[in-house]
Amino acid sequence: MPHRRRPRYGGKNPRRFEDKYKEHGGDAATIAKVIASGKTPVGTHRPIMVAEILAALAPQPGDIAVDCTLGYGGHAQEILPKLLPGGKLLGLDQDPLQLPKTEARLRALGFDETVFTAHRSNFAGLPQIFAAQNISGADVILADLGLSSMQIDEPARGFSVKHDGPLDMRMNPQRGQPASALLEKIKPAALQEILKDFSDEPNAAQLAPLLAGKKFATTLALAAAVRAALPSAGKDAADLTVRRVFQALRIAVNDEFSALETLLRNLPAGLKPGGRVAILTFHSGEDRRVKKAFAAGQQAGFYSEIAEEVVRPSAEERNANPRSAPAKLRWARKPLPPDFQTTTPLARQIVE
Repeated sequence: MPHRRRPRYGGKNPRRFEDKYKEHGGDAATIAKVIASGKTPVGTHRPIMVAEILAALAPQPGDIAVDCTLGYGGHAQEILPKLLPGGKLLGLDQDPLQLPKTEARLRALGFDETVFTAHRSNFAGLPQIFAAQNISGADVILADLGLSSMQIDEPARGFSVKHDGPLDMRMNPQRGQPASALLEKIKPAALQEILKDFSDEPNAAQLAPLLAGKKFATTLALAAAVRAALPSAGKDAADLTVRRVFQALRIAVNDEFSALETLLRNLPAGLKPGGRVAILTFHSGEDRRVKKAFAAGQQAGFYSEIAEEVVRPSAEERNANPRSAPAKLRWARKPLPPDFQTTTPLARQIVE
């Protein structure tokens, strides 16, 4: 094969994902410019509400921690140093494409297998991970329910309409059916229910018969069909509907609410006495489930304390990272045994 030169870099903001190779390659100057513009460099993810999460979880040396949604490892990278010496973090992620990259990145930062292990699983499988690791429970559990920027930005994953790509949306592309197959098989009544329950879509009844049973091979084809189904809607309203349709289909394809409800049921047993859990949600359906589960857990005595009000990102973070805007953080703590002695600094900090 004759040698081919790489195409010339298409300016400071190339439009095509594949042309952003200076960001992919880790060019520091380019990445700094992208971040300064309030965007996320491709191939990376900016962790959200790091300070608020660390305050809620209070990780300490010797703690066993779980990051239920490892992603790019941004939160794990901040938690791990606080567990040393003697602590360990278990990182879970169901994405077989991103997990090896994140494991390699954290290894390169100096976190070997004695302090960090990676596990390909979603958070519904947490009890099985504990059993396999011979761990009775965790002191700290974090679940960030948002998509990672790597998944959003990669056209081949089909999560976004930023670029055209196959209508897939599977977090684990090796399992289940893509969104295109779901739409082709589903009945209008079932699709209407998904749109209403999973994204609070006000146009569900109008959209469902126009989308169900149809073939949409790409993300832009589906987006165009949604906009065409709402001819009287303005551009902003139509764009919001497109995002809600994509959100509902992603939740359905990955059975996200079922996995979340399983995690919420398993949390009380998965936390050690005095253990802390924090969950970062990104839309109302997730937040409602977390809020109700924490309130019910406190009433039943599973939790001694829960977040009275939802914690949101600061104005500074929303300006610096617009993808943080819809985030909501809730936390809970498991009670300590009645005879627990609060004489050590760590014990006093947890209780306080």
